[in-house]
Formats: sequence, C-alpha cells, structure tokens
Amino acid sequence: MTLILHEHPLSSFCWKAKTALYDMGVPFEARLVEPYNEQSWAAHLARWPIGKMPVLEDTGRGRVIPETSVIIEYVQTFHAPAAGMIPADPDTALRVRLLDRVFDSYVMEPMSRIVAENFRGGEDPVGVAQADALLAKSYAWLEGELARRTWAAGEAFTLADCAAAPSLFYADKVLPFRASHPTLGAYLGRLEARPSFARTLEEAQPVWHMFPGRKAA
Repeated sequence: MTLILHEHPLSSFCWKAKTALYDMGVPFEARLVEPYNEQSWAAHLARWPIGKMPVLEDTGRGRVIPETSVIIEYVQTFHAPAAGMIPADPDTALRVRLLDRVFDSYVMEPMSRIVAENFRGGEDPVGVAQADALLAKSYAWLEGELARRTWAAGEAFTLADCAAAPSLFYADKVLPFRASHPTLGAYLGRLEARPSFARTLEEAQPVWHMFPGRKAA
C-alpha cells in the first residue's frame, strides 16, 4: 500500500481527508492513532511534531504530508490528477479554497471549541458564547452563499465539500440549524447521501458514543 492515512475515526479533520480519498477513488490504508497509547502517540509525533491528525504517508514517494487541505491537494496532484477536488479554472479554484477555509475556520473551529469545553467540564461560558455567535454568523452567510448551488462552489464536488461535510455534521449536533437554515440543511442532507461521506460516517459508528457533544444547559 502506497498511501497510509494516520487517523482517528472520530476526528472531524480525518473525516475530511477520508471523504476526499474515497471520492477520488484512491486506495489507501487507514491506521489508527491512539492519543492515550504512549507508543502510538510517540510514533505519531515522530511523523508530525505538531500532533494534529490526520497525517498522510506516501511510502512510494517517501513523503509525509500533514494538514487536510494540503493532503487532498497532494493526492490530486500526484495520484488523481483528474479528480477535480481543486478545479482547473482559477476563479472557481479560489472560491473552493475560500469555502474550504470558511468551513474549517468558522464552522469546524467554533464547533470544536464548544465540544472541548464540555470535555474539559464546561468552565468557559464566555468562550462558548463566542463560539455560538461565530457559528450563527457562519450559518447566516452560508445560507445565502450556497443558494442555488448543488455543492459548495457550484455543480462539482470539491475540496470545499470535503471540508463542509464533517464541520456541518458536527456543528448541527452542537447548534442545530436544519430548521432555521433550510438551504444549509438541505446541503448537509446531500453531503450525508454522498457515498464517500456516507462511508466515512458508517466507519465512525463504532466510536460515535465517544462524541461528547455540548454541555447540557
């Protein structure tokens, strides 16, 4: 196996990378990183000292690639040049990259902050309120931005949709939006039906009980 994705099946960013790999039809091996297993975690830090997941290892090219957006672009460049995760058209590619950053930074990040506060005991109500406010702003902007589009940047499934799938799926668990934002809710429904993301969700089922959600009011 040339490509090895070092990941955890509950990690939202790992979902992003796996969805892209499945959608591109690129074979890979998923290897579990166990943060509470000393040996597993030490090996992961040796690959990427920052410690974030996932990390892609390309044994055929002798490369180790961190960061999900870079992983997806790397795989398209060297293993699936016709995949279209980043379109050839410059204007469309810029829209894809912008939406990728919006989903990662303004949906995934505040969602993760809310979940992390619950995991730590919920001792930062100001931080949680700020995260809720950022999510609300993002929902409102995306509701207009995604109108009349099948996928995030247009009619083709791209990097932006790989970022959207886990961020919106998890965000809907901590600050539900389907009833209040019908365009965004319908878009999430299409993402959940996409075979690549549906497969990723199915693989996470055995560990889904570990997701802490948000602290009850």
